[in-house]
This record gives sequence, structure tokens and C-alpha cells, in this order.
Amino acid sequence: MLAYLVLLVAVLSRVLPHAFHAVSWNFTAIGGGLLFFGSRMTGSKRAAWVLPSALAVLMATDYYLTVFAYGYPFQLREYLVTWIWYAAVCLLGMGLLSKPSLLRVAAGVLASSTSFFLLSNFVVWIGGSIVMYPHSLAGLGACYAAGLPFYRNDLVSTALTASALFGLPVLAARIASSLRAAHRANLPLA
Repeated sequence: MLAYLVLLVAVLSRVLPHAFHAVSWNFTAIGGGLLFFGSRMTGSKRAAWVLPSALAVLMATDYYLTVFAYGYPFQLREYLVTWIWYAAVCLLGMGLLSKPSLLRVAAGVLASSTSFFLLSNFVVWIGGSIVMYPHSLAGLGACYAAGLPFYRNDLVSTALTASALFGLPVLAARIASSLRAAHRANLPLA
């Protein structure tokens, strides 16, 4: 249930900025949310339908944003790499973060943000319905250079989201444990 709530927050983090005309931050909870969602699929007997249902929600979000928020025609082939990336990040969370640690979460954040930066900019360089960069090494470099501010923002938003999702439960457990220990220390001996 918590994983689906996180997925909902991730979707809203993409949709609401357009509703309020505040898209300049480019902050989304998608990367961290997918890592968390994947980590909760581990050992789930329902994993065979959990991942497809999450992907369907994200696909619908992409369709909505493309057609209604951006005003572009929807081109299915232009989203295939993104949808494969969604599944890959969930699987990364499932494998790497089934037993989260600081190092594993940091590796997941770096891997998810960097892979999205590399893949999405490569697809833009190849060109879908709009060719924006020349098909040369200089054009590829220009495409990646233009994507650096988005990469920075995605890395920060993924790190913040993943830190909150994986770190807050650990922090809460440690606080509860120390409160129990303090309570036991203050109990009178029987």
C-alpha cells in the first residue's frame, strides 16, 4: 500500500507543477519513487502484476502530460525507452535495495539519474519527430551539454526523495529504539 502511495506522489510531482504553472524547478519524485516502489516488490508474490500496473500508471501520466500539458501529439515510439527505463529502475530497486543501506541507496540514486540522463539525451539526439541536434559527435556533445541542468535537478530530486523514503523509516526506528531504552533505564527495579 505504501509503495502505491509513493507512486501516486511521484505521479503528482510530475502533474501538479503543470497545473500550477511552476515547472521551472524540474523536481520530480519519479527516480526515488521507482527505486522505493521496486524495493517493496521484493519477495512479493504479486510482482508479476505489480510492475505492469505501476508502468500503466506512468504511461498514462506520460500520455496526459504530452497531449494536455505540452500540447504535442503522442508518439508511442518516442516513449518506449522511457518506459523501459521505468521498469529497469523498479528492477534496480528490487535487486539493489531489497536490503537498503546508505551505499546501496546512493548507488541506486546515481545509477537511476545517470542512466536517465544518458538514455533520454541520446534519444533526443537521435531525433524523434523533431531533430534538434546534428547527427555528429559535436551534436551529441551539444545535446548532453544542454541536458546537464536537467540532470543536476533530477539527481538532486532523486537523492532527496530516496533519502526521505529510505532514511526516514530508519531514523524513526532508531528514535523509537532509543526512547524504549531510555524508558527501560528509568523504570524502577522490581
